[in-house]
Amino acid sequence: MSEVTTNEYNEDGKLIRKVRSFVRREGRLTKGQENAMNECWPTMGLDYQDQLLDWKVVFGNDNPVVLEIGFGMGASLVEMAKNAPDKNFIGIEVHSPGVGACLADAREARLTNLRVMCHDAVEVFANMIPDGSLSTLQLFFPDPWHKKRHHKRRIVQLEFAEMVRQKLKLEEGIFHMATDWQNYAEHMIEVMNQAPGFDNIAPEGDFIPRPEERPLTKFEARGHRLGHGVWDIKFKRTR
Repeated sequence: MSEVTTNEYNEDGKLIRKVRSFVRREGRLTKGQENAMNECWPTMGLDYQDQLLDWKVVFGNDNPVVLEIGFGMGASLVEMAKNAPDKNFIGIEVHSPGVGACLADAREARLTNLRVMCHDAVEVFANMIPDGSLSTLQLFFPDPWHKKRHHKRRIVQLEFAEMVRQKLKLEEGIFHMATDWQNYAEHMIEVMNQAPGFDNIAPEGDFIPRPEERPLTKFEARGHRLGHGVWDIKFKRTR
């Protein structure tokens, strides 16, 4: 997810700097990614629209819906969808080459339970995701903005937590986060402990071992070999 500054001017011609988050990043698509976008978008792509989705219409069934924000190149999202045919998966990613790569992998795996969007996740949540409809919201390895002066740019903030809470199913919806930055893991815990309507479901302490449903990425496996930590966090919506 990227953040850009756009220049705007007031009536007196004075420059106003405005930040817009989560802009769509076109990037350069490979031929394979472009082909996958063209071929698979009609069946697996969801265009942004200013109206709520009906999951039964989108997927053709009433299976639980798992939504991931920022799926990167989509390898783990495809693997999760392949391993859980009894669940529906939707991924939102602003980087077009990642969406193309995900669609190519999904086509190869012949998935029918995966849909993708290439749009600002906050806008999608505000206008397209029905309240109380998600069984799980996944946020894996978001940009850590590791410099202290950039911490305010981190996606996990109280306002974001409230947006997630509204979309999760009551009493059973899970917000699953993972990060390989300890400071961000601590930030996530600090924010979520303050967020109303959530309980940490870790049996003891703040973190849980990597759940089976979250595949081990190549990047993560390499990190393990180098002794780097990864922190998984799960909070459940309680009200």
